[in-house]
Amino acid sequence: MNSRIIANGILRAVAVILGVALLAYFLYAVRSVVAYLIIAAVIALLGRPIVLFLRRKLKFPNTLAVVATMIFMLGIFVGILALFVPLIAEQSKNLSLLDIESLKSDINTLYVEILDYFGATSGNVTELLKDSKLEENMLQGLDLGFIPNFLNSFVNMLSNFSIGFFSVLFISFFFLKDSNLFQKGMLVFIPDTRESGVVKSIDKINGLLSRYFAGILLQLFILFVIYTIALLIVGVENAIVIAFLCALFNIIPYIGPLIGGAIMLTLTMTSFLGADFSAVILPKALYVLIGLVIGQLIDNFFSQPFIFSTSVKSHPLEIFLIIIIAGLLFGVVGMVVAVPGYTAIKVVLKEFLAEYSIVKKLTKNL
Repeated sequence: MNSRIIANGILRAVAVILGVALLAYFLYAVRSVVAYLIIAAVIALLGRPIVLFLRRKLKFPNTLAVVATMIFMLGIFVGILALFVPLIAEQSKNLSLLDIESLKSDINTLYVEILDYFGATSGNVTELLKDSKLEENMLQGLDLGFIPNFLNSFVNMLSNFSIGFFSVLFISFFFLKDSNLFQKGMLVFIPDTRESGVVKSIDKINGLLSRYFAGILLQLFILFVIYTIALLIVGVENAIVIAFLCALFNIIPYIGPLIGGAIMLTLTMTSFLGADFSAVILPKALYVLIGLVIGQLIDNFFSQPFIFSTSVKSHPLEIFLIIIIAGLLFGVVGMVVAVPGYTAIKVVLKEFLAEYSIVKKLTKNL
């Protein structure tokens, strides 16, 4: 092996590394667009059965079926948002947001009742706050300059949401209109010798992820029913809306149920402000907590194992480790996309690297 061959090999390796680095930087720079594509692809997966039903059963033209599906899904989205209007209005009423004095009185009463129940006094709490110097630190950190910054952040967030919303709608329309559009776009960068394998992988991924998202919807529905029953038993107003909101947080693995549970308990307690804490508020909160625990036990020991074993064909422990690793590396977003991403990687590995023993063991159920 002469020096020219070695030099060419080194240059080729450097070029490959540089190309991968540039590609990674490009994807990072356009991460918003990548996110729009992923969200649109998920919407297309969910809406595809509706399009096929309208085309095959009701004989709709393809474009009309896609438009009808988009309108239907938008109607569901708007309807979900509309459900929260009564909840916000009711909680605003309960918290007396329009009557500051009543709000202060209710909060002070609830504070005193909690202290009495646990055998504490306001003097103990005041002394504890003085020792922690919390008030001093808060005053030192107070800066009214946050107001214009907050307004600018709100305007930017609203602008980004509008751009993202309409971008996702636009991309979703074409993904639904041509189910092979995403596949064709990927094949542009794939050599001809690999096209058949890529097509098989995409079809397999579509099938697995369709079952996975259907399983997630079933999981959320089961939790929604359990939470609704628990809230109706204790007499919480807008129980259906609260149950739906808290069930929706279960999309975020492990952290989501904690957030949803905290919100449910808080809304339950604020729904009964003014009532006796030990006789009314605390028992009702405990009943709701029991409903939360029952829902999570059913979800952890029945719903999730069923979804993972039948949809993405992975062991629950395997999924647990993947979600934890993705959460440590990429935060909450990583936890949400961990299972779909891992499933896609497994399919690709089985198609192109099936000769390796570790790949065989990981993908034996696919």
